[in-house]
Amino acid sequence: MSIATVDPATGELIRRYDHLTAEQVEAALAASAAAFTRLRATGYVERARWLRAAADLLDAERDDIAATMTLEMGKPLAAARAEAAKCAIACRHYADHAASYLADEPLPDPSEVGAVAAYARYRPLGPVLAVMPWNFPLWQVIRFAAPALMAGNTGLLKHASNVPATALYLGGLFTRAGFPAGAFQTLLVGADAVEGILADPRVRAATLTGSETAGRSVAAFAGRHLKKTVLELGGSDPFVVMPSADLDRAARTAVTSRCQNNGQSCIAAKRFIVHADVHEPFLAAFVAGMRALRMGDPADEATQIGPLATASGRAEVAAQVADALAHGAIAHCGAVTPGGPGWFYPPTVLTDVTPTMRLWSEEVFGPVAAVHRVHSDAEALALANASAFGLGASVWTTDPAEQDRFAAELDAGAVFVNGMTTSFPQLPFGGVKNSGYGRELGAHGIREFCNLTTVWAGR
Repeated sequence: MSIATVDPATGELIRRYDHLTAEQVEAALAASAAAFTRLRATGYVERARWLRAAADLLDAERDDIAATMTLEMGKPLAAARAEAAKCAIACRHYADHAASYLADEPLPDPSEVGAVAAYARYRPLGPVLAVMPWNFPLWQVIRFAAPALMAGNTGLLKHASNVPATALYLGGLFTRAGFPAGAFQTLLVGADAVEGILADPRVRAATLTGSETAGRSVAAFAGRHLKKTVLELGGSDPFVVMPSADLDRAARTAVTSRCQNNGQSCIAAKRFIVHADVHEPFLAAFVAGMRALRMGDPADEATQIGPLATASGRAEVAAQVADALAHGAIAHCGAVTPGGPGWFYPPTVLTDVTPTMRLWSEEVFGPVAAVHRVHSDAEALALANASAFGLGASVWTTDPAEQDRFAAELDAGAVFVNGMTTSFPQLPFGGVKNSGYGRELGAHGIREFCNLTTVWAGR
């Protein structure tokens, strides 16, 4: 597959990029290893100064990088600016907190193990390969890069092939901010180069955000070479609405959650599981909200829904909807692929989705919602957990007992009560089941790519 910028709003080719040669990849690996030697010798204060400088660059260049993201993958411009701002916040968070997150952990009573002192110490692993997706082309990378660099690791970015300009921006960001040359580099290579890079002994670990198929592949490559991986894969997140919920707020949030990033988000709500007592009013408000969204040019400030990022992505969403309709699902809005240029698909709400349909078990990566009717919290939990995925979940109820039960029994890496599933630099993020393993963000995320060294000291 070629590396190119193609405007998803028009389908027009903007620019092609050459793959790196084998010699250029080798030079990058050598530079990463050399930079690791230098970076690990620095302290948190120096790294924090550089990371804050990167945050300042992200703030100063927000409009430019937002326009690049919008051009490359169709994200509405306001959302692109918000993504860049969130990246700056994450950089400052790790600049402020990395030292405490990675502080030595002493054994309270070292005499229990016959020592004067005994503690666990976090040390960096080395160069880490990051295989990243196009849907949040800045945020997905920064949420790995900021903690990895603060821990003293170096990064090698293999970004998605349809966001090369964003990838190149990231490749230069940290060097411009003061990090040693080679500390973070973009590799414009195809997917077929990943195995060879992972096999290189200088690369110590890998992280991937992407499809289940890609995750299995990278995990297998890494496993053959005994290298750690962190995987954040797909999601088919449930959004549960119980009778005590604030229906107006739940319906408004449901629209935002399903259609954020043009519906192309792993943690977007996709399955709306609604108690029968409030099913009809929720459905009416939800459909009205979906219909009201303005779809159009993502560079237009008024646009709320832009195009899907790729032609193949839109074709897949349309095929999933067509399959559901053919098997008896009912469309309440959308469900028709528009004509004209660009890869647009309208906000769509379906009911009567059954296990015979692809939408029942597959993740749909576009603004398509399936609304289900249930009659109890037990039925809601069973349906919510009847998925191979387990990334996030949102539950709407003001009943404390229901809140506790859903938080305890939902199979998900995150449960949001009366709120939309999202990510914060302060909180660990990741999934269970086929949504992957390991965690990003928070204290847990920065520790993933560290060697936890046990230190025992006698007299």
